[in-house]
Amino acid sequence: MSTADSGKWDRQFAGALAPGRAATVLRENLHLLPDSGNALEIACGLGANSLLLARCGLQVEAWDYSAVALAKLREFCRVERLSVGTRQIDVEQPFAWPRRYQVIVVTRYLHRDLCPHIVQGLEPGGLVFYQTFNRTKRDRVGPSNASYLLETNELLRLFAGLELVFYREDGRAGDMAQGERDCSLFIGKKPELSPATQ
Repeated sequence: MSTADSGKWDRQFAGALAPGRAATVLRENLHLLPDSGNALEIACGLGANSLLLARCGLQVEAWDYSAVALAKLREFCRVERLSVGTRQIDVEQPFAWPRRYQVIVVTRYLHRDLCPHIVQGLEPGGLVFYQTFNRTKRDRVGPSNASYLLETNELLRLFAGLELVFYREDGRAGDMAQGERDCSLFIGKKPELSPATQ
C-alpha cells in the first residue's frame, strides 16, 4: 500500500467512536474457538473482532496499516480493560511472521497473495475465520473494483489446503431481502500433525 492509502484509511477511522460489530463468521461460530491460545486479526481496522477474541480469553494481536485505527483500538481496550497487542504493518509487502497462531481472522479485506502465508502462519489444528465481499453482492458496501471481490467459491480454492469447517455464500438464491448477501464466509482448519511427523 502507498502512503496515500494509509492517509485514506486514517481519515476513514478518524471520527469513529466505537469499534462496531464483530463479523458474522466469528460472532456466530464462537463455539469453535479454543479455550486458550493466541489469535491474530489481519487488517483489523477498529478491532471489533480482536476485542471479541480477547473477551473469549485468547491472547490477541491486531495488525493494520492505519495508525489511527490502531490508536482507537488501544483506547477501546483501555476502556474494556482488555489486552490486545497492535502492530502497524503493510501485509501486502514481504514480512516475517513473528509466530504461528491458533486462530487467524480476516474480514472485509482481500489480498489473494497473502492466503498461502496465512495457512503457513497457522499452528496445526488452527483455524482461519475469513469473511469478505463477493462479486454477487447486492448492496453498495465495500469495494466496487472486481479485483477486491471474491468470485463464487473462491475462498474454497484459496484455502484448498485446509479442512473445511464452515462455508456460506448465499449468492442470489431465494429471498434477496434475507441472508448474508454481500460476503462469503469461510472457516478452515489446518490439518493436525500425524504422530509420525510430530
